[in-house]
Amino acid sequence: MCCGNNCEPNEKWAVPLGISNRHLHLTEEHIVALFGEGYELQSLKDLSQPGQFACKETVTIVGPKGVLQGMRILGPARKQTQVELSQTDARQLGINAPLRESGDVKGTPGCIIIGPKGPLIINEGCILAKTHVHFHTTEAERFGIEDGEKIDLLVKGGKTVCFYDVTARVGDTMKLDFHLDTDEANAALVKNGDFAYIVNRD
Repeated sequence: MCCGNNCEPNEKWAVPLGISNRHLHLTEEHIVALFGEGYELQSLKDLSQPGQFACKETVTIVGPKGVLQGMRILGPARKQTQVELSQTDARQLGINAPLRESGDVKGTPGCIIIGPKGPLIINEGCILAKTHVHFHTTEAERFGIEDGEKIDLLVKGGKTVCFYDVTARVGDTMKLDFHLDTDEANAALVKNGDFAYIVNRD
């Protein structure tokens, strides 16, 4: 199927957009290091994916060349601490963050995270998150898509942009959502609630 200015989006293959600003996930150990023993993250608002939430708490991220203040923590706690940046953020910090699937932080650059209890140095964890689409199991069945499959999506915002080799994530606790970072969303001139269209399906 085509992908470009002459491709007409098919509503049957529409997927809502969710724009992800820079944020981080923390382990229980690192929550304690930054906020103190027994501290529990406080929910600010629920996110599109069930069980996940933006926290009231923010921290400061320090890199070799710059600082980002007020970076939002997302909950709940995870098994690995992960700092998700856009390319613009990474350049501001002076961190050569690689493009990775979420959770794949081995061998990535680290940074300094500053919380109320002081600084925490992490040796790895800074990434540019690859674009991905969340599908509930029933939604994936409807689309005929399997977990881990690579798909192409057309976005017709202020600009027409096609995203290739987007990873499909399928699970019983997921909800249909195409995640872009702020650089990607700005390039396509789209906003939360706009739609992308799967275009490599018959």
